Amino acid sequence: MGKIRVLVVDDSAFMRKVVSDILSADPEIEVIDRARNGLECLEKVSQLQPDVITLDIEMPVMNGLEALERLMQTSPLPIVMLSSLTSEGADATIKALELGAFDFVTKPSGPISLDIHKVAEGLLEKVKAAAQAKEKRKKSPLRQIPPAVSAIRQPLKPTPSPSTPLAPAKQAPLAKTGGRVVNLVALGTSTGGPKALQTFLTSLPANLPAAIVIVQHMPAGFTRSLAQRLNSLCEIQVVEAEEGQTVQEGTAYIAPGGYHLEILQSGGVLRTHLELTEPRAGHRPAVDVLFESVSKVANVKKWAIIMTGMGSDGTKGLKLMKETGEVTSIIEDESTSVVFGMPRSAIQAGLADRVVPLDKIAETLQKLLN
Repeated sequence: MGKIRVLVVDDSAFMRKVVSDILSADPEIEVIDRARNGLECLEKVSQLQPDVITLDIEMPVMNGLEALERLMQTSPLPIVMLSSLTSEGADATIKALELGAFDFVTKPSGPISLDIHKVAEGLLEKVKAAAQAKEKRKKSPLRQIPPAVSAIRQPLKPTPSPSTPLAPAKQAPLAKTGGRVVNLVALGTSTGGPKALQTFLTSLPANLPAAIVIVQHMPAGFTRSLAQRLNSLCEIQVVEAEEGQTVQEGTAYIAPGGYHLEILQSGGVLRTHLELTEPRAGHRPAVDVLFESVSKVANVKKWAIIMTGMGSDGTKGLKLMKETGEVTSIIEDESTSVVFGMPRSAIQAGLADRVVPLDKIAETLQKLLN
């Protein structure tokens, strides 16, 4: 494989230049052109056939979401979105991931970020991962998992706060065990995770006899939008985790961006705990932190799921879970993983009890729970 050919799309001339300079400084990447809006992007994609696109969301003439939707229909290829840290930016980013964007990078200080260098490392990492995913699809096309796409319900606050409750769209039924959790599912995912979570969670019934605690690698300001979006689509209740919540079956709790999520046990009751300790391997929330806390929970049947994502987060925590008690792990198969890093790490460590494609994970879990 030669250099990764990238098209940079942004309405700001400054941002086009700075993003191009960041990418071009890497010997593995070549910026083949730049575009000022979505319409120009479509024209240049047709002419140049880039390997990867970096695509701004807020642009005149045709915005990033409109361009993304057109590209996914006509010329699907890996796209890394550049998003603002606003409530509108978070909503649009979740929508972009549903439409098929590979991943996103946040602009640190608005549409024209003079400090874009702060996210240079993450941008390079995601562009390279996107190119690798493209090569993988050429060799072994992924089975198609149809997304359930509909409008996001309402504007959301930009930054998650442990003290501010997320108003649920529905109330999940209390477990027949008087609120005590019998089955606890701990799930970790990263790149490709929002769409994977949608496929998994929308396949579960409202009366699921398990609580689900989730780490999705995302910065602060985006997980609340993700949780409310999923809640609007799922039969189970999906919330962004808050400090001190009583964990209930039939509910999924997503770690808020910027916080580690731990599950603590007191008097047989499980509660959420949010931590601002140092990131683990660059991640906060980290899957390892969640899994390690679950390893200390007693008198509960434990299930661990690792889905698509870069790196190896979750492997150390899953190893500890297996060393300290009985746990059954379900790992996403390579055939459906957008990025096979996290699942591969767990499999190579000998920690996988079941390896199944994404669209079979919910079915596999329900069979094991029964």
